[in-house]
Amino acid sequence: MPESKSRKKPKPQRPPSVPKPESGNPRWLVPTMLGLMLVGLAWIVLFYLSGSAQLPIPALGAWNLGVGFAFIIAGFALTTRWK
Repeated sequence: MPESKSRKKPKPQRPPSVPKPESGNPRWLVPTMLGLMLVGLAWIVLFYLSGSAQLPIPALGAWNLGVGFAFIIAGFALTTRWK
């Protein structure tokens, strides 16, 4: 029995592609994140190593620890935007 001729189906046309906006990290994110964490660490280390001088800001006293941890927490908060 003879076979029927196969019909060529037209290829489906794709809609024109729309360029997607860049979904990567902003250029400032990683340096700022790491910078804040390192500044906080340096602040706390300087406070502990200064002893009775209570550097970096003597008027704050033990609140220098809070300032250091605030820098570190701000750095960790920026990690939530990292893709």
